[in-house]
Amino acid sequence: MIVKNEEKVLARCLDSAKQFVDEIIIVDTGSTDKTLDIAKRYTNKVYSFEWTQDFAKARNFAISKATCEFVMWLDADDVITKDNLQKLLILKQNLIFDTYMLKYQIGFDENGNCTFEYYRERIFRRCDKANFKGFIHEAVVPFGKISYEDIAITHKSIKTEKSKNRNLKIYQYHLKNGAKLSARETFYYARELYFNSYYKKTIEVLKKYLKMNNKFLPNIIDAHILISDCYLKLNDVNLAKKWLFDSFLYSTPNAIINCKLGNIFVLQKDYKSAIYYYMSALICQKDIESGAFIENDYYDFLPFLQLSFCYYNIGDYNNFEKYHNLAKAIKPTDKSILHNEQFIKH
Repeated sequence: MIVKNEEKVLARCLDSAKQFVDEIIIVDTGSTDKTLDIAKRYTNKVYSFEWTQDFAKARNFAISKATCEFVMWLDADDVITKDNLQKLLILKQNLIFDTYMLKYQIGFDENGNCTFEYYRERIFRRCDKANFKGFIHEAVVPFGKISYEDIAITHKSIKTEKSKNRNLKIYQYHLKNGAKLSARETFYYARELYFNSYYKKTIEVLKKYLKMNNKFLPNIIDAHILISDCYLKLNDVNLAKKWLFDSFLYSTPNAIINCKLGNIFVLQKDYKSAIYYYMSALICQKDIESGAFIENDYYDFLPFLQLSFCYYNIGDYNNFEKYHNLAKAIKPTDKSILHNEQFIKH
């Protein structure tokens, strides 16, 4: 683990991790709170590392201190639930692969249901290939024999002080100092630009990314979605639609693309076309092992909700209520559902 000022969450993470790991290695990059005191309650392998605006370097330093055959990484605000802890204990008894991909759950609704997850390389054999790359959103390229496991690590941040543009500033620091971004880093740099509302710059960087070599297919699709979202922010609906359709050249449209096309047709009050794409979203299959970001609501709840809206607007009240009830069955306390319930009563 690499940590900095994690006194609010570190013990929560280590209380679960200590039940199945053989050694705990904590690398601190400059804490000014009680993080170090807490870490030393769990392990004597606590090290300081001068922060260089590079998460990969810090993680690789942590790996260099490991002595076990396999390495597992965690963030301080990660949580391992009891059921996943039991699965990890079973997995540990028979580690025969080189890289183990586990689900990373990072988004949740008001009831705690996971809405956003994807696979990450979480456990891997300690060797020369076990190296993180990337200043931000650092990763180890999966290597050797790879296994996808039905085990999840839950990311539950309670931080409020983290600067929204921290990651963007790190990219800007390295670019200012002459860094050449890889295709993956260029994609994630563009995402940080988008999150900080630099929409024109996001489009520029993503178009550059799409001309680069060694691209990852899910990132290519997400680049088209992001460019579309940027054009919507810039009030260019036609270009927003065009970039979603252009993604069809690379892969069958996923549920996110179908829903976003439906949303654009709703903006244009073309409800019948919108219905077509929301229906298409419902037949899409989640390909979580592709490495793509999976936003679960796009596969059922959101298309049901939007279909209800569309059918109301074309005067088909039976289907309006049908799809409202399907959405309600998934999230009965969602604000949109409660609003529709009152609307139906009146």
